[in-house]
Amino acid sequence: MMRTSPPSAAAAALMIAAFIGGAAVASTLTTEVIVSVPDQALAVIDHGKLIARYPISTSKFGLGDGAGSYRTPLGILFVSGKFGDHLPPGAVIKRRVATGELVDPNAPGRDAIVTRVIWLRGKEEQNRGAHERCIYIHGTPEERRIGKPVSFGCIRMRSKDVIALYDRVHIGMHVTITQMRIADFIPPEEPSLLARSD
Repeated sequence: MMRTSPPSAAAAALMIAAFIGGAAVASTLTTEVIVSVPDQALAVIDHGKLIARYPISTSKFGLGDGAGSYRTPLGILFVSGKFGDHLPPGAVIKRRVATGELVDPNAPGRDAIVTRVIWLRGKEEQNRGAHERCIYIHGTPEERRIGKPVSFGCIRMRSKDVIALYDRVHIGMHVTITQMRIADFIPPEEPSLLARSD
């Protein structure tokens, strides 16, 4: 009789991720992005190891994917497009094209999409509308509000953070938006960035 050993903490974390949204999904991911709504944080995880963690903002209208709802969709999505290569921080992007305008962080009265755009497409019924709704991970001039749910559905980041993330992600990479915490995806022996205050 063949004995099997219990799964490693990293494998267990990926199995947990595979059940998000209420349906089991086979997971062969190595590097993925996790967006934790309760943490208001985004993490890049590779084989269960936390590579990077950034503060973010999800929707002030809550969670969901209805047209015109301005909510942040849950579940497994993937990167379908990247826009803003080599733009300076604060460069305004409209319809995924740079306008030539630069906005300073926390400029009064400005709530533009800036710096970089990472366009998401849903992989599940609960987030099928994400691409058509233009759900992005993007930079925002309203950096003082990062860490609270204040967006209109997208995942907002500080300019320096979205530049760093942009360089880490590739087309097709999975992005899981979840009500679980980042710590739920990290083995206990990998606590390095979890205590970061951002």
